Amino acid sequence: MEPYDIMMGMILFLTPIICWFFTRSQKEHRIPWRSWAQEFHEKRYYLHAMGYIVIIRWKAITDKLNEPMKVRTGHWTEWVYGIEGEFTKWIQDAFRNDALTEFLNFHYLFVYLFLIYVTTVYFAFSGDRDMTDKVTLNYLLIYALAVPYYLFFNVEVTSSWIPGMDALLYHDGWYTVFYALHDPLDNAVPSLHVAIPFGILMLNYLHVKEQGGTLREWRHWPYHLFVLINTGLFIFTILYLGIHWFVDIPLGILIGSIGALFIHHLQPRLRNDYGPVFKGISREKVRRHILVEGVVMLILLTGMMMAVNYQEETIEDRVSFQLGEDDSTFEIIQKFDPGMMVQSNISNLNSVGQLEVVVVMVETSVPAMETGAIDWEVMQTLGEHYTVAPQTTLSLNITSPKIYHFIVMHYEDAPEDESVMQVRIINDYGEDKMGEAMFLSLPSLWMTGFVVYRLYRLKKEGRSWIDSTPSYVWASSSSTDEEA
Repeated sequence: MEPYDIMMGMILFLTPIICWFFTRSQKEHRIPWRSWAQEFHEKRYYLHAMGYIVIIRWKAITDKLNEPMKVRTGHWTEWVYGIEGEFTKWIQDAFRNDALTEFLNFHYLFVYLFLIYVTTVYFAFSGDRDMTDKVTLNYLLIYALAVPYYLFFNVEVTSSWIPGMDALLYHDGWYTVFYALHDPLDNAVPSLHVAIPFGILMLNYLHVKEQGGTLREWRHWPYHLFVLINTGLFIFTILYLGIHWFVDIPLGILIGSIGALFIHHLQPRLRNDYGPVFKGISREKVRRHILVEGVVMLILLTGMMMAVNYQEETIEDRVSFQLGEDDSTFEIIQKFDPGMMVQSNISNLNSVGQLEVVVVMVETSVPAMETGAIDWEVMQTLGEHYTVAPQTTLSLNITSPKIYHFIVMHYEDAPEDESVMQVRIINDYGEDKMGEAMFLSLPSLWMTGFVVYRLYRLKKEGRSWIDSTPSYVWASSSSTDEEA
């Protein structure tokens, strides 16, 4: 079975079980199955379903931009490595176990995706309209928040950079094809495996705290604990499997926090809990929002452009991958339209030692990855094999459209004085996608500006940072408090 088939099977089989199990103590809140169609219509949950479709499409568009832009945006892996070193490799070496690897591979892919979908269904099934809204927006908007960081601040996965660290997930044949078609492997910072579940946890906290309760007394406490345990497991998993850096964890928490605050403060307006969506919005308020949020957006946009300029100026010094002795790794060449091509320049930056390269279609690479690692003896028989001498560059033209390719690299005999092979790969897709990337990043920049301005206004008015009431209500509530 393919990963997609298993995912759909899990959704169909486990969703009703999860919903039933976590609502055992709140049967009076359950929505009977026969009333689901009516609930779906009355609560406008069809908009939630549309939101999932939108974000799936948004992700596909973003991923399509990622590789063509790297010729200009480069990556920041060397900076991250310089800060935290080989901490993640220590974790992998300390806990390495075949059974653990198989379990965490499954958990990283399937439980993560299942958790995203089942959380929406759980809150809807338990009759909690507000939380259904919030966790659906959580998936949609937190991914949108991460877009500019993925496009302009690429960081390669740890197993592509730390010599001797294995890609326990990406080099497992059954998973390899799926990830190659859906993940460019340089979206390491921030980690959505942290950001999205943490966003759920924070939304739960904000929702309960604003109502004056505590999480342990909340009727959804068991499910909150379920998400909390899985979030902790995700944090260990992303480090162990050779995917994320430690810095991805706090940055994922930061992105999850911004998303949760944005959703928490916006949802009451969207649900008309205090009147029409645009009630209380005057021209003066619009001008202030544009000014303040525009300044925040401009600051962030300037940072993005400075990063691009730096990467373009230092392209000759760029290192794309590092391999230890007997290491193998790969670069993904994503599919492109007929009539187009990708020119790939692969440079061996070492002064001694040869780099071996194989170009292979993703679907045909599986026989070389059936043991959970790249079997180089098999891999070099599956595609075109090249040898790159020290201080030289191999230029390849990849012309097969609509097909994903791997450029697989291998460092066989490492001399003592150069035990690490440094490789630079520059892939030119012949398209400038900077304008599209900027456009897709604007929602993230605005949401960040909105949260900053919202928290500032709440502090200025002496109100709690968790107060989600629209600002036009503040004056009337203050008057009521004074009269009381």
